[in-house]
Amino acid sequence: MAKNPTGNGDRAGGTPAAAPYVVLARKYRPETFDDLIGQQAMVRTLRNAFASDRIAQGYMLTGVRGVGKTTTARILARALNYVKDGIADKPTVDMNGYGAHCLEIIQSRHPDVMEMDAASNTGIDSVREIIEGARYRPISGRYKVYIIDEVHMLSKSAFNALLKTLEEPPEHVKFIFATTEIRKVPVTVLSRCQRFDLRRVEVAELAAHLARIATAEGAAAEEEALTFIARAAGGSVRDALSILDQAIAMGAGQVTTDAVRAMLGLADRGRIFELLETVAGGNAKGALDSFDALYRDGGDALEILGDVAEAVHATTRAKTGGAAAAGEGLSVEERRRAAGLAERLAMSYLARLWQMLLKGIDEAARAPDQKAAVEMVLIRIAYLADLPSPDDVLRLLSGDAPRPVVDRAGLGGSAPPGGGAPQSAGSGAPRPQMAVAGGSGEPRAAARAAPAIAAETYLGPQSLAEVAALASAQRNAHLKMLIEDHVRLIRFERGHIEIALEGNAPKGLAGEIGAELSKWTSERWIVSVGAEKGAPTLGEVRRLEEARRLAATLQDPAVQAIIDTFPDAEVRPILDDAAPQKPRR
Repeated sequence: MAKNPTGNGDRAGGTPAAAPYVVLARKYRPETFDDLIGQQAMVRTLRNAFASDRIAQGYMLTGVRGVGKTTTARILARALNYVKDGIADKPTVDMNGYGAHCLEIIQSRHPDVMEMDAASNTGIDSVREIIEGARYRPISGRYKVYIIDEVHMLSKSAFNALLKTLEEPPEHVKFIFATTEIRKVPVTVLSRCQRFDLRRVEVAELAAHLARIATAEGAAAEEEALTFIARAAGGSVRDALSILDQAIAMGAGQVTTDAVRAMLGLADRGRIFELLETVAGGNAKGALDSFDALYRDGGDALEILGDVAEAVHATTRAKTGGAAAAGEGLSVEERRRAAGLAERLAMSYLARLWQMLLKGIDEAARAPDQKAAVEMVLIRIAYLADLPSPDDVLRLLSGDAPRPVVDRAGLGGSAPPGGGAPQSAGSGAPRPQMAVAGGSGEPRAAARAAPAIAAETYLGPQSLAEVAALASAQRNAHLKMLIEDHVRLIRFERGHIEIALEGNAPKGLAGEIGAELSKWTSERWIVSVGAEKGAPTLGEVRRLEEARRLAATLQDPAVQAIIDTFPDAEVRPILDDAAPQKPRR
């Protein structure tokens, strides 16, 4: 494991100087590609490129904070200028020990490796200095390397000034850029660089890295404590080492789970699953008691709610892929708890629970009293367990039993009186086929019986409605729409249909209907336009029927109870999505 040299000297008079303390993030900063963790794909690509002498003139390193962008840039600069007796005089990623320029590059004092922070040097003048300096050959190294950190902070004029030199740099110049905001870098710059996306380090790999460092520091660290630190770091090695540094100091060389949990304000994950089980069981009082206990033990209110959301996420993953898919960084017991919850909670309930938690976290973050806001979210979720889903509302309206979304066994809750859903007298009677949609939701489609136009011996359409259905079966939706909205039937006989047309009907519509009917049925059909007014159009009949059914549905006591419970709900007609099949002869 690499340690950065401190470069400390002696005090005056020959007494060795006491080495100042170096934080772990600097002390264990990688010095070679072999020291990097979690970036195997990038290392493999660079190794192959260097071996085949395919070295780009510019590199773009991007990723979240703390994954090693600047460190990788320095290692890359060292590889480009690696010179050591006994090896070929060429760039290499296999650096065995310090070469002639390594120490100066590591300590950021090599004359040919220039580092610039674009956050504090955003203007064109800084880039002009780079362009001017690029004209001259390196003083002692093989390449003159320019490392520009947070390159996305450069101004537009600075980027434009850099383009020409970046595209056609002198053969002795290499550029290495690092950024956390790759989308802010102009495409013209990206296209001139070889891009590497440094990935977040996974929890298990980062925890193992922390264990090695803790051992090197002579600290005793519990495995679960290191997992907590790795998870809290969010894939950032630097953040993880900073937290470990603090934990070692806090525990005087002992890194315990309880100490890390208290330091980070984390709640016991086992107790988080207990809170989730309680709230999913509809036990509002028990949920508040569990939350209060976690809060009294030092947990942050917003963090507790976020941990519940993580538990829901783990449970949903376990629902789709089993306990092994619950998520990285979970203990065996936590995976077991997630799998157990997944068996008792329906996917629709988990999806609603996730949405409510996301909304609740946002509300609590902006609330003046976060604890009170979190309590209100938990109460809201507890009562959610007793409410029917939209699917269940439709089943109740049709007289069917709702599907269970929460298995109360072992969840610390009890079923609400009467099943938690409004019932109306005479529930055995058939209900109108209507859907209740909440807010801006889409109406739920349900198929109604289509005209029966298929039989072993097909005699052709018997009504104008069957003509429209036949057009739908033949995938001529345009003609179907014209028949429904523009045609009034006067009389219907086999082979002859007399109709009246709306004033805005297309010319030649009658002839088109006759021609299509003759083609579809292999019989001659004549469609003529008469002088009589004719019956209402199919569209008018349908709209009148929908209005009648809507009025009847609104008078249903069960529907009225639902609207009273959900004021934003709307009652809409169920769409007819049943398409008749092509008739057989």
